[in-house]
Amino acid sequence: MNNPDLANANWFKSTYSSGQGACIEVAALPNTIASRDSKDPNSPILLFTRDGWQDFIGAVNRREFRD
Repeated sequence: MNNPDLANANWFKSTYSSGQGACIEVAALPNTIASRDSKDPNSPILLFTRDGWQDFIGAVNRREFRD
């Protein structure tokens, strides 16, 4: 996957965010979905293909990332 230009990315937080500090921000780019820690905009950014993002969201909804 190429490194997309994130300089003008439009980051947003989910309306489901509770404001308790466990949120991510997401930016939809032409061929990539980028996500980062909402508390630290300089944190590492995870990049997904659109299909990969759908797979990730599905795994989250299925609670596959539980402790």
